[in-house]
Amino acid sequence: MSYSGYNIPKKEDKKVISSRTKYKISIIVSEWNKQITYKLLDGAIETLTHQGILNQNIFITKVPGSFELIFEAKKKSKESKFDSIIVIGCIIKGETKHFKYLCKSVSYSIAKINLKSSIPVIFCVLMDENIKQSIERSGGKIGNKGIDAAYTSLKMIELNKS
Repeated sequence: MSYSGYNIPKKEDKKVISSRTKYKISIIVSEWNKQITYKLLDGAIETLTHQGILNQNIFITKVPGSFELIFEAKKKSKESKFDSIIVIGCIIKGETKHFKYLCKSVSYSIAKINLKSSIPVIFCVLMDENIKQSIERSGGKIGNKGIDAAYTSLKMIELNKS
């Protein structure tokens, strides 16, 4: 398992892992650029289960694109059954200004939801100049940002519960 983050534990205490079995995590994934987002999703799920989260406590919702992550994250943040939400998307720059406005609105809106929510909303939306960068960040040379998002989710759940 590769990861690109820092300060990520290589080995977890069995007691810590067993304490995570009751955590419930919602993962909202964009189907746009699914050759990238599904790799991020796989990295997140593999990491969460390796770190003690039960498969039945990982709830996956697919939305058409990154903009739709906003609505679903807002909806899920109001449900009381989740300990964390991970949003996964991939926006790749094209020829128009669409990239700039989409990146700005998605990041701003998810941040706003995070500020109002009582649970952490973890941002795993790649915003890359080209497909090559996205491939490198979803299991390529740079690692898998889905793995980073999973570790961040666990850390934030534990901070939120302390």
